[in-house]
Amino acid sequence: MKNFSIEEVLPHAEPMILLDELISFEAESGTCCHTITESSLLYNDALQGVPSYVGIEYMAQSIAAYANANEISQGRAVEIGFLVSSRKYKCDYSVFTKGMKLIVKVDKLYSDESGLSAFDCCISENDKPLATARINVFQPNDPAKFLAEQL
Repeated sequence: MKNFSIEEVLPHAEPMILLDELISFEAESGTCCHTITESSLLYNDALQGVPSYVGIEYMAQSIAAYANANEISQGRAVEIGFLVSSRKYKCDYSVFTKGMKLIVKVDKLYSDESGLSAFDCCISENDKPLATARINVFQPNDPAKFLAEQL
């Protein structure tokens, strides 16, 4: 498995890259991480952390990193995708507090030819699950054409 920097696999510009690292990826799963610091996007001084609803975006970016690492490994280009929905987001915390090292694991449940995919996602720290969700994403065959059609 080749190692990729997070910037190589996420089609985002700073400061919108919320993850620190793509730890691993396989054909059907991937793992990323992010340590909560005062420089984390959406860090709230009053809360001393990041609101836990941002976990949905951590999951979505982990899906993108996993998918694009697999694309690059197959000699294809990084493409944009779209977060369609999240289902059953459950988090035991209202805030991911400063110093937490979040591990985000994504497991592909299915993918169809239309570009729709579903993933089971889990954010954990020290092997303790903190948040779970099912995330649905869409990656069109021609993203530029798809976006132009939406105008």
